[in-house]
Amino acid sequence: MLFDTQNRNLKKMPRISNNNLKENIQMKKKGQLIHILFLLFLALSAIGGGMALIISPSGKLLGGLPLSILKSSPFSDFLIPGIILFFVLGIFPILIVWSLIKKPIIPFMEYFNLFKDMHWSWSCSIYVAFILIVWIQVETYFIQGVGWLQMFYMLYSIPMLILALLPQTRNSYALKTIKSHIIKSYL
Repeated sequence: MLFDTQNRNLKKMPRISNNNLKENIQMKKKGQLIHILFLLFLALSAIGGGMALIISPSGKLLGGLPLSILKSSPFSDFLIPGIILFFVLGIFPILIVWSLIKKPIIPFMEYFNLFKDMHWSWSCSIYVAFILIVWIQVETYFIQGVGWLQMFYMLYSIPMLILALLPQTRNSYALKTIKSHIIKSYL
């Protein structure tokens, strides 16, 4: 029973059935899983593309990318873009996927967390989507054109952001939720 301060009446608290609770947990898990899978796909494709550009800076390993597309860029070959792609959009998202699953407490990462009520890994997953947008924008500026791959990844960043911002996903990484799970595990 709850005491209503406005009407001074006692009210019955609404009951939550076990079925509704199970459905909410399943929806939360699905949102988390899809969010993680989107990051994982980006990471694996960036690792593959980055490695191909590092191994073959001429672009021949990726179907013969012509070096002429770099004429408006500060790069003479694809080595530096490959290294950036490999680490920033490949390795970094893999670390974020691990962190989204394990939810480690790393005080250093809190310095980069703009959303203080959320776990830092969730914030970094948002950053990854924005990094992807910036990467594609810079790439299209330097190559002076847009191909199907740039369009795909630009559009891919939108559901990455939407999935991270879903209430189910946000609730999974809210610090109050994580702290309550840590406390329960010690009891």
